[in-house]
Amino acid sequence: MTAMNDKALPAWDLSDLYDGIEDEKIAADLEKYRAFCVEFAGRYKGRLSELDGAGIAAALKAYEQNSEIGSRVGGFAYLNMVTQMKNQAAVAFYQNISEKLTDYSKPLIFLSLEINQLPAEKIEDWLKNPEAAFYKPWLERVRRFKPYELSEAVEEVLLEKSMTSSSAWVRLYEETSSKLQYTVDGKTYNDAEVSKLLLDKNAETRRKAGAEINRVAEENADLFTFIYNMVIKDKAIEDEKRGFKLPMSSRNMSENVSDQMVETLAETVRANYKNIAHRFYRLKAKWLGVDKISYWDRNAPLPFADDTEYDWAETVSVVLDAYKSFSPELYEIAKDFFDNAWIDVPPRDGKRSGAFCAPVSAGAHPYLLLNFAGKRNDVLTLAHELGHGCHHQTRVKNGELNEYSRMTTEEVASVFGEMITFQSMVAKLPDGPEKLALIASKVSDMINTAIRQIAFHFFESRAHAERKDGELSKERLCEIWQEEMAASLGEAVEVGEDSRFIWSQVGHFFFLPFYVYAYSFADCLVNSLYQVSREGKVENFPAKYLEMLSKTAITDYGELLAPFGLNPNDPEFWNEGLSLISGYIDELERLDAKLQF
Repeated sequence: MTAMNDKALPAWDLSDLYDGIEDEKIAADLEKYRAFCVEFAGRYKGRLSELDGAGIAAALKAYEQNSEIGSRVGGFAYLNMVTQMKNQAAVAFYQNISEKLTDYSKPLIFLSLEINQLPAEKIEDWLKNPEAAFYKPWLERVRRFKPYELSEAVEEVLLEKSMTSSSAWVRLYEETSSKLQYTVDGKTYNDAEVSKLLLDKNAETRRKAGAEINRVAEENADLFTFIYNMVIKDKAIEDEKRGFKLPMSSRNMSENVSDQMVETLAETVRANYKNIAHRFYRLKAKWLGVDKISYWDRNAPLPFADDTEYDWAETVSVVLDAYKSFSPELYEIAKDFFDNAWIDVPPRDGKRSGAFCAPVSAGAHPYLLLNFAGKRNDVLTLAHELGHGCHHQTRVKNGELNEYSRMTTEEVASVFGEMITFQSMVAKLPDGPEKLALIASKVSDMINTAIRQIAFHFFESRAHAERKDGELSKERLCEIWQEEMAASLGEAVEVGEDSRFIWSQVGHFFFLPFYVYAYSFADCLVNSLYQVSREGKVENFPAKYLEMLSKTAITDYGELLAPFGLNPNDPEFWNEGLSLISGYIDELERLDAKLQF
């Protein structure tokens, strides 16, 4: 393995969407989108009850085609911005496009409202037509929200004000976060770069980096506290008007999961804090030679871990080989992302931190954003985001309307992609320090996903609940944060003053409230699926897995998982997924005893 070469890292090419923000096709597509919205409302508003199955099918097909135009323009504006968030022209372009799409779409508000005023018999009659039946998943999703819809006039006001309320606060948070700078030992870092220091082998470097991240968070705490209070209040106002019982209920409705299922997941994970996270961090403290590890040492490399760096070509090879070993069909889907300029790999100043997969529309390929630093974790990050991309590609035939991001299933392919890549890496190693370090790193990641995200969920739930009594101070938010972190991490981790403001670094709290449990949901689901795969009791597992991925947005959980003998309504389903993590910790304890660390 060789050191990373930044110059060899590829960037994405958005020209298959538009040739830059000055492309004349953008204005033409916006006008086409605007004109359609007006014409569609003029033709169908107040007349849906008169349509037969063929009529509604034709209407929805035209509506879908127009939605793809809007997704294309909006997607381009966002992707163009996220790699250059210090470029004011790019940021302004994105905001301008977002405002226009919101404004132009107002005439279409009637559609779902009017559909929900129709009797069930009318919908059933429509669905007798094969072309209309294609849109059954979308129609069912629209009808699911019927009890929570408001009048057309109110819905229009909420849509218009979203640009100056929730969306505006999120924009302020993201723009501010992207400009934050950190100084360690006289050198300035952006978010992605300073995060890399937390993986340094030198404990003092990690301590300085963590303290600096917390210092910058504290420096911006007044602003972020105000933004978070506004985000929570804005959501609470709309939730109350719509009649949602709990702050998480609207998210759960979108996921098509019950509040009770999420509560069962959260409580089951919390009951496993001691057996998983607490047990693991006691081992890690031993390996690091301390009684307690600091908050910033949770992901620290072990002293006996190799310090190998992966270049981009090696990383791609590891991931694609793992995908191919699991399923040649999955490999062929994945390979397209590297044969085309669909991935933006290198970290750069002003680029959004982290990693994501961004679909543009249901019928077009997605793009992957990374901040590749050449570490082993970056290999698994690629496997994760590539899983998202492949998942999208299995669903292109479902159509723009039927497809939507049900976050509990959106994370399934990504986490499974990580799992098969990890297993391929660990299978090549004999018992020894390198194997122990690799498994420990994976367990650390799984705890961050399955355990820590539920601790985030409890933080979020408490913040939203307490906000009902008035604005929360930054001190109170820090208290809630420290309490939830301490409970989840255990007595072997020091949750002190140098990490108390880190809640403000969790972007999902701001731009996707109550998203975080989806990571744990998906992790437990994938762990259960992987257990089934490993047992070999399901014939043609890879083919059935890909078939499942193709239906995640259009099929309920019971039907999706039935071919694998799994029932997500059974509380033991979650324990089964968590048992895989516990089993890895058992293996770590075995290796620890054998190697006598």
